[in-house]
Amino acid sequence: MKGLPVSPLAPSGFPDLPDIAGVEAAIGRAGFYKHERPDLLLIRCIKGTRAAGVFTSNAVGSAPTDWCKQALSATRGAARGLLINAGCANSFTGPAGDAACKRSLEAAAEKLSVETREMLSASTGVIGVVLDDSKIAAALPKMEMAPVRWPEAAAAIMTTDTFPKGSGATCKIGDADVRIAGIAKGSGMIAPDMATMLAFVFTDAALSAPILKTLLRQENETSFNSITVDGDRSTNDCVLLFATGQANVAPIADAKDERLNDFRAALSRVLADLAIQIVRDGEGATKLVTVNVEGAANDASAKAIARTICESPLVKTAIAGEDANWGRIVMAIGRSDQPVKRDMIGVRFGDLVAARNGMISEEYDEAAMSAYMKAAELEISVTVGPGGGRARMFTCDLTKRYVEINGDYRS
Repeated sequence: MKGLPVSPLAPSGFPDLPDIAGVEAAIGRAGFYKHERPDLLLIRCIKGTRAAGVFTSNAVGSAPTDWCKQALSATRGAARGLLINAGCANSFTGPAGDAACKRSLEAAAEKLSVETREMLSASTGVIGVVLDDSKIAAALPKMEMAPVRWPEAAAAIMTTDTFPKGSGATCKIGDADVRIAGIAKGSGMIAPDMATMLAFVFTDAALSAPILKTLLRQENETSFNSITVDGDRSTNDCVLLFATGQANVAPIADAKDERLNDFRAALSRVLADLAIQIVRDGEGATKLVTVNVEGAANDASAKAIARTICESPLVKTAIAGEDANWGRIVMAIGRSDQPVKRDMIGVRFGDLVAARNGMISEEYDEAAMSAYMKAAELEISVTVGPGGGRARMFTCDLTKRYVEINGDYRS
């Protein structure tokens, strides 16, 4: 999609991300798009780097996600390179797609002077088209490795995104200073359990693959697995976390080690920031919406209720129309197939109470509600019963522009 206007919810600019020792990158154009734009990102990591990933739960999957799962398992998390292309998802392409993925990684591994099995892969774009790896092979010799230019790297992996997404942090592991930097892409086909999104996070910490995997899975649950734009879950989603080991960190054997507390919090902030930027860039979005659920039977039940609210077309279109239609929210709670207490249901828009104890509240003020709905960032909170289950999810509104973008996606 060429020339999409930048989302009105976009941050003011790309953040300054810390340099990560042991990481370099090259950006190129393989030509997967008709118009001139970068569509290829190659990253090299220093020897000894360890990696972990979480991947889409879509049953179809893709050649690159299959490759990454197998490679991370075979090498026990050893990773030296990452090849990312935009414009072709290489999903639902059978053996031909698998072979194309392997050939592209062989060419990238040769350029980086690493083993192919140490390469990881990610693709995004149109589903059902076999990756033309000859384009990648032709582009790679022209690409020069250099210190990572994070804004350009983030732009190279965009599809219908309207702005590049990045986030970083500095923290401590014990007495050692540690840095984290990440980039992501995603705008549509976004749902919990990963989305049509790619995210790549790098740290100079010295951490083992099992620790990285544990931390990533835990923090992913409240970040990328807590966002939704349209309820559609892609075939190619992945989040990869790399640790180059260049920071002077004393050995850590357990993810529960208290010395990781600051790192875990910093990683959580980076992942959450990237995830919310994806919602801010939701196709056609004009509102960023936080949905809080409390009083559920357990946290999983609360999240299912939050997801139902966030993905309801009726709720999302009401938000687009700046209509505080709390009845649609009550409907979504009821159809979530989760245990709720009707006579305890409450709904708030910000600090304004719309419903309490299963009925419209006595202080309901339509004018105040309507004024609140004009804000670009909204918070909807619901109570569903007496339980201790809680959840928070992030979504956006559903506008006519979403239909236009996706109606024209392949044209």
